[in-house]
Amino acid sequence: MNWLKDFVRPKLKELVGGGKDIPENLWRQCPSCQQMIFHRDLDENLNVCQHCGHHMRIGVGQRLGLLFDGGEYKTVQFASKVVDPLKFRDLKKYTERLKEYQSKTAEDDALIVAHGKMGGQNVVIAAFNFAFMGGSMGAAVGEGILTASRLAQVQDASLIVIPASGGARMQEGILSLMQMPRTTIAVEEVKEKGLPYLVLLTDPTTGGVSASFAMLGDVAIAEPGCVIGFAGRRVIEQTIRQELPKDFQSAEYLLDHGMIDMVVERKKLRSTIIRVLSLLRNTGAPADVVELMAEPVPMGDGKKAKGPIIDAPIPHGAGPTKND
Repeated sequence: MNWLKDFVRPKLKELVGGGKDIPENLWRQCPSCQQMIFHRDLDENLNVCQHCGHHMRIGVGQRLGLLFDGGEYKTVQFASKVVDPLKFRDLKKYTERLKEYQSKTAEDDALIVAHGKMGGQNVVIAAFNFAFMGGSMGAAVGEGILTASRLAQVQDASLIVIPASGGARMQEGILSLMQMPRTTIAVEEVKEKGLPYLVLLTDPTTGGVSASFAMLGDVAIAEPGCVIGFAGRRVIEQTIRQELPKDFQSAEYLLDHGMIDMVVERKKLRSTIIRVLSLLRNTGAPADVVELMAEPVPMGDGKKAKGPIIDAPIPHGAGPTKND
């Protein structure tokens, strides 16, 4: 028996009148605690369960809107130089599968590159769309990461990558694996320019994505409970013939073992990232201006003169020591 369809829906029909259709998507079930959540409550809580705190996946457009100032940003177009290089076919041709997901998501591929302001600072964000073939990384995604890197350098902006991916795209074979060193070089170019590179790990971050640029951030931030790893849990257990901890590959597990820097709730992500970028870019005043007093200077009549000699900046934390 389906409680939602067999009990809740008929009762709602009775309240509003039997002739009116009731949408089936008014309620969502939390995949963690199994509680039913009204869709408006879920939207207001940023797709986080108010019962257990489980962070459900959100669309890439909604995520960008949450991060940028005023939800305003511009996207950048980039193109893949390779289309169906292997003439791959499983149940469908690769070209047909691409067209199918392009129609469903209204996007060209699994990555969106956007730029705008966060806390008044220039930021370029490369965000994965898990709804597009599981956020798999092919040549187009590699081109997108490279485009984001070059744009950040041109705009003197911080680069933020938000992975949500199952890994490399098998339909492109070795060319998808070649995006691992390609994207690694792209983020290293940003670092060489002295620009911050942050990674916001979301559910899931696995495969070749986690084995390359996703784990190279100056600061690695993750959402609570998200899966982060390379191979799947079952594959690892079959290989090592041991049972893994229940929280293995979770954000909290990686934090405890020093693999990431912080786990942050979704509602606090924007303020946390802005604070981190401000510290890395040192956007605050470089020093406090204080009035220095001159040491007493003997005068001809035996009196001592003293007074301000200059207004000078004193770096934070500087001051006299025992040896001064």
